[in-house]
Amino acid sequence: MNPMLQLLTAATPAATLTPSASPVPSASPEPSVAPLPTDLEGVKEEVAQKTSAFWEAMTSYFDSQFWINATIICIKVAFILLIGQLIIFVVGKAIDKVMERETRVQQRTRRVVTLGRLLKNVTNYVVYFITGMLVLSMLNVNVAPLLAGAGVLGLAIGFGAQSLVKDVITGFFIVLEDQFAVGDVIQTGTYKGTVELIGLRTTRLKTWTGEVHIIPNGTISQVTNYSLNNSLAVVDVDVPNGIQVEAAAERIRDMLAKLDNPNLVKVPDLLGVTSMTTAEYKLRIVAECMPNTEASVSRQINRELQLLLRSGEGPQEALA
Repeated sequence: MNPMLQLLTAATPAATLTPSASPVPSASPEPSVAPLPTDLEGVKEEVAQKTSAFWEAMTSYFDSQFWINATIICIKVAFILLIGQLIIFVVGKAIDKVMERETRVQQRTRRVVTLGRLLKNVTNYVVYFITGMLVLSMLNVNVAPLLAGAGVLGLAIGFGAQSLVKDVITGFFIVLEDQFAVGDVIQTGTYKGTVELIGLRTTRLKTWTGEVHIIPNGTISQVTNYSLNNSLAVVDVDVPNGIQVEAAAERIRDMLAKLDNPNLVKVPDLLGVTSMTTAEYKLRIVAECMPNTEASVSRQINRELQLLLRSGEGPQEALA
């Protein structure tokens, strides 16, 4: 054999014939995870830098001048609110003083009390509105658009809430015309009672049994006022025909002269015989008293008449 061929054969390994295996796909490499920081000093330094930058930004925004201006605004707002409350207090005291002076005249008491309460309410509303506008101005809020909007809103309410406007207007006329006042006993429609409150929109009545009726002013068309003038208490006395009229009248007049009732304006009058039958005749007593006190005065007169009748053995002995 050729020596060169032998050398090549020895250098190259013999190829072994083996069945070819199918290629196996290699597994995908796992994602690499960033290593955790190990430099704690660096993290602390970074946090400190960010915190310092935040506080520098805050202090640059809220500088000393900002706090000075805020303090001045707060002082002004507090001063405005204090002045508003002071005005309400002074005006209220002035109204109370005028009411105290005017109520010495009995006829003026009812009207003065009603006007005083109404004036206090109006004063509170006006002062609160002006105070609110001044506070908004101090906070650099433009109040002109608010006032314009309030005007437009009021116009819309005027068209859309006519019943409310009617109630308010009627309430003003009730007070200005002195139709009735707080404390008066009135009747409007089917409601009768004592006036507890006259507001701009409603009137509140309280009946003698305790019910409270709240009536819109716009629905008050007719009013019967029982408190404008003095009342009359009328009491009828039945006397048997066997008793002389003059004798019975004299005993009754003596009893009426001794009546002690602060609601009486003067001594009650005995008018005389108002009717008669075959068995008895009727004497009528009329007593002028303070407004709305006729019921209590009538009860007292009836009680005294009953005592007079029982003072003797019978009606004839008592009145003869």
